[in-house]
Amino acid sequence: MSDHVDGPRQIGDPAADLTDLFAFNSPEKPGRTVLGANVFPAAGASALFSNAVNHSIVVRRTTVAGHGDAVLFKTSDPEYRFTWRFSALEHGPEGSTPVQRGTCTLPGGQELKFVVNDEKGASTPDGMFRVFAGLRSDPFILAWMPATLKKLPNLIEHDNVLGIVVEFDTHRVLDPDKGSLFGVIAETTPVPAPATLIGKPPPRFDWVGRPEQTNMRLNNPAMEGAEDLRDLWNQLTPFAIAEDLKPLFRQRLIDSLTNWDLRDGKADFTPAAIGACANVYLDDFMLIDVTKPTTDSSYLEIEKSTLQGRPYQTGGGRTVNSNVVDIMISWMVNNDKEHLQGGSTSATKPGSTTFPYLASPNKELQTVAESVEVSAPPDKVWALVGAFGGSWHPLIAKVELIGSGIGQLRKIETIDGKQIIERLETMDDSKRFYRYTNISGLPASNYTGTFVVTPKGANSVIEWRAQYLGDGQGTLVVKIIVSTLFKTGLEALKKHFG
Repeated sequence: MSDHVDGPRQIGDPAADLTDLFAFNSPEKPGRTVLGANVFPAAGASALFSNAVNHSIVVRRTTVAGHGDAVLFKTSDPEYRFTWRFSALEHGPEGSTPVQRGTCTLPGGQELKFVVNDEKGASTPDGMFRVFAGLRSDPFILAWMPATLKKLPNLIEHDNVLGIVVEFDTHRVLDPDKGSLFGVIAETTPVPAPATLIGKPPPRFDWVGRPEQTNMRLNNPAMEGAEDLRDLWNQLTPFAIAEDLKPLFRQRLIDSLTNWDLRDGKADFTPAAIGACANVYLDDFMLIDVTKPTTDSSYLEIEKSTLQGRPYQTGGGRTVNSNVVDIMISWMVNNDKEHLQGGSTSATKPGSTTFPYLASPNKELQTVAESVEVSAPPDKVWALVGAFGGSWHPLIAKVELIGSGIGQLRKIETIDGKQIIERLETMDDSKRFYRYTNISGLPASNYTGTFVVTPKGANSVIEWRAQYLGDGQGTLVVKIIVSTLFKTGLEALKKHFG
């Protein structure tokens, strides 16, 4: 999933997990370049930037040093580095929303302070730079099952991420008259700290250049048994892959790209072309020519044109609305002989044409509703299920009730060892209805569930419903978890009452 959850380290530390990288010409103000990166997949409404992480976007001037099968993109100094650092959460006056602040260190060392989630961002007095950081809708589109190329709805729909954006005057900052082609990466690194007796922090937590380098090329899900190289890759230095490790990663890229090429049963690349593509991906950075137009379809055009031995025509880069997975899969599977389109062509929300370009976060509650008709009168059904305990559910190993009446807690231990704590908010025995909220145990926030039994002739209908926001897991994943819990319980009740 682009760079989402791209290895064991990232799964364990989502606040440092880079999910995406963008580079494009501003559609709002000609002559300005926009760079953006996202972290924290499936960020909840209260997600914060880590104050132990440096979030950086780095730019280096690039030249085309080879074409065709001898393709080579060579980067050089100076390095243009934008680094965001964040404070701990600050409590404001009573009743106000807590605030997180940050500082972006610009190329040359100038510092620009801002407030997280301020839509206006912050600008330098001369207007050369403008920065933003905050919760945004995840713009990524993953509408494929990568291992089988089965088309799916967008698996990232309704998810949020934490985004950082910088917009700047292209000529004053990058001086493209000296060369207009640039390579861009983003990385998360530890905030410098003294070494301890048990060692020192890793050189970096994560980095990203071209989307899907880790999850779909280095860790191609169709290559069963291949050793997971993602954590090792994420420790490498961008723009300077260790020479002793290049053969390992190059061979993995060759094997993976060969596998992708044969997904449709045909070889559309020669071995030499596969090797050339592997070389391009091994030097993993996003290419953008800041003097040429960037569009939703210009991603990878610079690489493809250079591999074909002809001058590139666009600015390459990557816009917020670019469907990079379809572009990438079409190239890897059939060398662009046919455009392959996944099961969805748009993100949850389209990116904006105005600063900060990433769409506002998703705050619409999601709903799971399941129901079943059972062959028993409502009073008999309510006698079993009306208590807040829930020990009748086959996935529940043990329930402990704490307190009584409204506010009562039920501490649930599931048969697979997980713990869920829920609080009773409303109970109406006459209407055979109760409402509860989740305190912990589910990867969701703003979770409210309702359980009701209603008559239907001589039978009863049991309805179980919940509304929530995904928090820490993808919205679709949460829906599957909750729906499975509901369906399993209701099917058990149907069997119980015959």
